[in-house]
Amino acid sequence: MSFKDLQLNRPILRAIAEAGYDNPTLVQEKTIPFVLDRKDVIVSAQTGTGKTAAFALPILQLLFDKQIASKKGKR
Repeated sequence: MSFKDLQLNRPILRAIAEAGYDNPTLVQEKTIPFVLDRKDVIVSAQTGTGKTAAFALPILQLLFDKQIASKKGKR
């Protein structure tokens, strides 16, 4: 699986690639879709497995989507 498969937008995908990451970790692969669907998620994993990005990336995506919607006059 790649980050593209997780339905993240181009600016986020570009930032991920520029940071040198190609594929999500297992915790990211399993968590990101739930957060994008606005589901409550609790994750327990070792340090260094990508938990912070597993929550931060979809939150950034949701904020980006909200910003785009407000520019289009939607609520």
